[in-house]
Amino acid sequence: MSSLALPPKRIADFSLDGRIALVTGAGRGIGFSIARGFAEAGATVVINDINPATAEAACETLRSQGYNAEPQAFDVTDHAAGGAAIDAIVERHGKLDILMNNAGILIRKPVETHDMSDWDKVIAINLTSLYALAREATRHMRKAGYGRIINTASLMGISSRPGVISYVAAKHGVVGITRALAAELGIHGITVNAIGPGYIETEINKATLADGRFHKQVVDRTPLARWASPDELAGPAVFLASAAAGFVSGHVLMVDGGMSATLFQPEVTDLGLAA
Repeated sequence: MSSLALPPKRIADFSLDGRIALVTGAGRGIGFSIARGFAEAGATVVINDINPATAEAACETLRSQGYNAEPQAFDVTDHAAGGAAIDAIVERHGKLDILMNNAGILIRKPVETHDMSDWDKVIAINLTSLYALAREATRHMRKAGYGRIINTASLMGISSRPGVISYVAAKHGVVGITRALAAELGIHGITVNAIGPGYIETEINKATLADGRFHKQVVDRTPLARWASPDELAGPAVFLASAAAGFVSGHVLMVDGGMSATLFQPEVTDLGLAA
């Protein structure tokens, strides 16, 4: 009886042991869940938030569970501060392996009242800061010949809905920057990918979660028929940050319960229509 030669066990490829990861906007919500996922996988996690107390509180929560976490508070729209923070991380640890660009805001207004200050703020936080931090991180990652840059895009990065025009524009830009950086940085051993969350139960969605009609629309439109927990973003992020995703670059991994892949609401499948 012949036997097939089996490759070495590959589950270790998902480990982040010894890696240094910076996660922006990680004081709560999706950012904190991803930071905790990185820490659980073995990384030392640098928690960014604009509020020093929030960053420290998030770190204390992780440290109380035995994980390695340290705060790095700065405003992501202050590009000098962002560059200095990355330099400080490299000075402390000798490297920065993973940059998770997650910080973001959303302003809900119809276009006629969505003024230029709203537009500028959303673009500055959700898009421009992402480029600026990736640019700074790249200087160190190129020298090391290794890096993982992961950007938080959105379902709104490949689709749209009324009332969030600046957010849609920014997240479409995130997708474009992700692909452009992947094309340019691959030769240096740096992968660049994005995660596209669907509707997640976070603080940023507090208003829509409280709107029973909208909440039901999301549930009805999603094949998995529910909103996601922030913790469900951690696994995809760990994958993209790990050796398991070593040949994945320029990709947008949608974590949306199947919404972006579905044209009709699930009830339509009950009509008995032939494919």
